[in-house]
Amino acid sequence: MDFLVAKDDLHRCRFEEGSPPALEPGQALLAVDSFGLTSNNITYAMFGEAMSYWNFFPAAQEGWGQVPVWGFAEVTASEHEALDTGTRVYGYLPPSSDLVVTPAHVDSRGFLDAAPHRSALPPAYNGYLRVDADPIYDLDSEDEQMLFRPLFFTSYLIDDFLDDAAMFGAGMALISSASSKTASALAFLLSRREGIEVVGLTSSRSAEFTRGLDVYDHVVAYGEEDSLPEGAAVYVDIAGDADLRNAVHGHYRERLAHSAVVGATHHDRMGDVPESLPGPPPTFFFAPDRLAKRTKEWGRDGLERRIAQAWQPFLEWTGGWLQVIHGSGPEALESAYLDLLDGRIDPAKAHVLSLTSS
Repeated sequence: MDFLVAKDDLHRCRFEEGSPPALEPGQALLAVDSFGLTSNNITYAMFGEAMSYWNFFPAAQEGWGQVPVWGFAEVTASEHEALDTGTRVYGYLPPSSDLVVTPAHVDSRGFLDAAPHRSALPPAYNGYLRVDADPIYDLDSEDEQMLFRPLFFTSYLIDDFLDDAAMFGAGMALISSASSKTASALAFLLSRREGIEVVGLTSSRSAEFTRGLDVYDHVVAYGEEDSLPEGAAVYVDIAGDADLRNAVHGHYRERLAHSAVVGATHHDRMGDVPESLPGPPPTFFFAPDRLAKRTKEWGRDGLERRIAQAWQPFLEWTGGWLQVIHGSGPEALESAYLDLLDGRIDPAKAHVLSLTSS
């Protein structure tokens, strides 16, 4: 079974039944166990065409797509001599019952999907990690891994990018959609660095929750941008709200050292960037590019070691406020997806889902 979304109207969605195709030599079948669903997945849908997210798991019918998710799966059939059935992996998956992959570079850590349609896509999304060789994996924190690991990974790379650039000479980081999980993970990492003032921008209804996370020095509600702290700043735009972006740029003008575009939680309020926008032009932050740079410089082991060291304190921090909502079956998935799409989700809660009814 596949969960499909209309590319021209993300509110239109449906389920399609089907049987997995017969495997060809060198292929394997993954049974999708469970996956997380957050606003990050809505960003994948919003940038589906621009960033080729629709191309990872193409739908058979024109005009429809599968929104990628992160989760766990098990190899239930294999025509690849180096990949055994029963192998459990973590990686990029469709919201489906199963996925056919073409494993390549198979080793004790996992494999890459070398399916032809994925060959031109960022390798960072094509890897599948064996849980028995994953330095981050822990059975008791599978939910957190599905919900936070890709977001934390992105936040880690943004934090590293800003640190590598010495914050572009600024001492303050402004983060929009501050109650979102990507934003709060970034704020957590930045708050552990000396000399950086972390400012969160969020809705008035989420302001109390955001302050309670205790990782922001200041929390400013949307519409109150005039009260933003003074000084040189960098802006990390996770909301994608054109009016908010214009207000931030207008407030700081030449004191805005860098403007990074990361997500689009406010996808319904995106707009073109006016030529008259004060300050630096917004620049899209593409995590796979940063990942490729650090993998080349640090090596795979070095990067994984650094991520694992940062992950553990973060995991302990989320234990103080995260509430996981488990759901199974088509109705639960569709409901959770539409709630996220329309912003009807308590920031303290998150969905872990499976298409297999319990």
